[in-house]
This record gives sequence, C-alpha cells and structure tokens, in this order.
Amino acid sequence: MLDAFIIEEIKRRERRREEHDRPVVELPLPVPDERPRRRTETEDDKPQRGVVVIDLLA
Repeated sequence: MLDAFIIEEIKRRERRREEHDRPVVELPLPVPDERPRRRTETEDDKPQRGVVVIDLLA
C-alpha cells in the first residue's frame, strides 16, 4: 500500500499533465478605442431619475 503523500503526488502530476496537454485556442481581442469618450451636452441635460410616492388615502 502506498503512502498518502505518494498518492497525492501522483494525482497532482496527472492533473498537471492533463492541463498541459489540453489544446488552447487563442481568440483575437478587440482593439480598444484610443480616444476617450466625452460627455455630450444631452447627457448633462437629462433629468435625474427617481421615485415619487403619492399617498392616495389622505
């Protein structure tokens, strides 16, 4: 019977071998927009959103 350390070491090596042998697909990443986005005047003019509670029982 093998020692627990040896069994764990064998399992660890098998997992490492499986991870290493897996095929890898490299996907092209989209190129980020180089210029920063500016806030337009219409974004500043939008009303603030919120909640209005109306008590109809009064």
